[in-house]
Amino acid sequence: MVKEIKRDYYLEQLIKREGNGLIKIVTGIRRCGKSYLLRTLFKNHLLENGVDEKHIIEMAFDLFDNIEYRDPKIFYPWAKEQLQDNEKYYFLLDEVQLLDEFVSVLNGLADKKNCDVFVTGSNAKFLSRDIATEFGGRGDEIHMYPLSFSEFMSCYDGNKYDGWNEYITYGGIPLVVLAETDEQKMNLLDNLFQETYISDIVKRNKIRNVGEMESLLDVLASAIGALTNPNSVNNSKITATTITKYIEYLEDSFLIEEANRYDIKGKSYIGTPLKYYFMDMGLRNSRIHYRQLEVTHSMENVIYNELRMRGFHVDVGNLTVVEKGKDTKPVKKQLEVDFICNKGSKKYYIQSAYMLETEAKMAQEIRPFLKINDSFKKIVITSDIPKPFYNDQGILIMNVYDFLLNADSLEL
Repeated sequence: MVKEIKRDYYLEQLIKREGNGLIKIVTGIRRCGKSYLLRTLFKNHLLENGVDEKHIIEMAFDLFDNIEYRDPKIFYPWAKEQLQDNEKYYFLLDEVQLLDEFVSVLNGLADKKNCDVFVTGSNAKFLSRDIATEFGGRGDEIHMYPLSFSEFMSCYDGNKYDGWNEYITYGGIPLVVLAETDEQKMNLLDNLFQETYISDIVKRNKIRNVGEMESLLDVLASAIGALTNPNSVNNSKITATTITKYIEYLEDSFLIEEANRYDIKGKSYIGTPLKYYFMDMGLRNSRIHYRQLEVTHSMENVIYNELRMRGFHVDVGNLTVVEKGKDTKPVKKQLEVDFICNKGSKKYYIQSAYMLETEAKMAQEIRPFLKINDSFKKIVITSDIPKPFYNDQGILIMNVYDFLLNADSLEL
């Protein structure tokens, strides 16, 4: 029997938005579970709450059987024909970016008083990152990620320590998580990368030199957790403009995300170098053939993804300090805060430190915090303490399991 992976957080987001007059758009990387969320979990919710199945209209635009409906002149009349009475109809439309003129079509459906429209899309090139602008103020985005560690553990049979090792190696793509053996997981990840993600990006963007883009992808996969200037790592004839385009394509497919650097004292953004994080660790590890499995960088990537899943805007913090050198002359030094997280009025500074084995290591990690002159919460996430505590400087120290498995962990 196949295990059901609950995606309660995203299901709740859809339920909250029922009847709000907007087009609900679930975006996210291919195979992260968008279709299952919309056409199984959300559909079951509707049926369990008394919605007549005839009032749930489904269309999966990525299926060959439905290829003719990608033509709006065929789909839109068909959609209107489904409206047989004045009761509410729920349109559940999968991979809507494949529908030509989809913005006009969806706005047309949403304009009808008895239509509630829910759609999925797999790339930001068609479903603009500014969803509200794309749909003239009528779009409402729910961005979906692969399984969080908490979601992963909900269907994992072992303990959290074994689960962690599995998660940072093979990631959270549901299809991969449900595979039974390591070999099956690796084969699925390899095939997904080549046959789904790379193929999709190449076809959509009409890329001629696939090898160039894949070389850049390898560089980014090797450099998670490190400040990276893609233009400076170019050791071939790829132009800076082409590199920038390739990175945009990778971001548009939701394979990677860019984290900008922020000058904490100057309160302004800094240019390159930047940091790039993979949306799924399994895909990243597959790309580098499971060679660079440093737990420190993997943990940082997982923490970044978790913060983004929780709805935070995440930057990398930069702090310039002046200290006395060995000859007592003032010396400028650059300190880094791994993450500055903002959501509304909430703000947190977070350091990812795999081990705090010595007092010197602890001092190193909290040093940037002590140079920040504000009262926002400062947190060190590690793997080698038994339970959360506040140190004498008021800094919260917690282990990565408490952070990931408790949705309210930042409020401890």
